[in-house]
Amino acid sequence: MRGTGWLGTAAALTALAACATRGPGSAASTLECAPYARRVTGVALYGDGADWWTQAAGHYRRTKEPAKGAIIVFARTSRLVHGHVSVVESLISERRITVRHANWVPGRITTAQPVVDVSPGNDWSRVRVWWQPTDSLGITVYPVLGFILPA
Repeated sequence: MRGTGWLGTAAALTALAACATRGPGSAASTLECAPYARRVTGVALYGDGADWWTQAAGHYRRTKEPAKGAIIVFARTSRLVHGHVSVVESLISERRITVRHANWVPGRITTAQPVVDVSPGNDWSRVRVWWQPTDSLGITVYPVLGFILPA
């Protein structure tokens, strides 16, 4: 998150930590990643973004390869304490997609954001994500659990 300064970095990390909802009827903001992804895809998954991967088992097809309309599920990290979910908009190449998501940039919905597979095995287990405030690919590598295909 270069170029944002200490306060900008703290605000961004706080916002990214807000990617969870409590369940149906929750008053959570649509500017959190989970309710936004649910609204865009129609999936009936709730709670922390990282928990969507296990919740999807037996209800939605899970895969390790991106597909248009799929939900990419980010694992928990020190920066993403609840994980994160984004929706794949397009497949650009074998190692590059674009996504739409809420609250990656605090308080905003962003679309057509590049995500690049940087995993050594070309298996989408590690990615870098576009950071719009600096108009560049972020330097942090995030672990990915996989992709959920909406019904």
